[in-house]
Amino acid sequence: MKNLSKQQRDEYATAFAILALYDGEAEISSDQINTLLSACGVEEVEGFYPVIFANLFKDRSKLAACVTTPSGGGGGGGGAAVGGASGAVAGGATPEATKEEEKKEEEEEMDLGGGMDMFGGGGSGGGGDY
Repeated sequence: MKNLSKQQRDEYATAFAILALYDGEAEISSDQINTLLSACGVEEVEGFYPVIFANLFKDRSKLAACVTTPSGGGGGGGGAAVGGASGAVAGGATPEATKEEEKKEEEEEMDLGGGMDMFGGGGSGGGGDY
């Protein structure tokens, strides 16, 4: 927690308070958040965080959706299901074939325009008309 900024600590404290209120089936309001933060000895949270979070999550279904819906950046496509003792992957492809296919897809994604340089020229590398 020491590596977090004050803003991050305030956001985390408020978010954890909301989750505790939700889990305890208590009303989610700025007063309840402040009461819980005080009870936990967290006094330095900026006053607007409980208000913003309470307004956002006063509808419990929004909080439930936020908690149960995966989101965030990154992540590749899901892994293929392995079936049977032979180690075959769903669709009949072997793991080696699947890896080869993924490698080809990556190479295709890396192709940036079929020999064009970044200024739209033929990619000869020599000086062009600027």
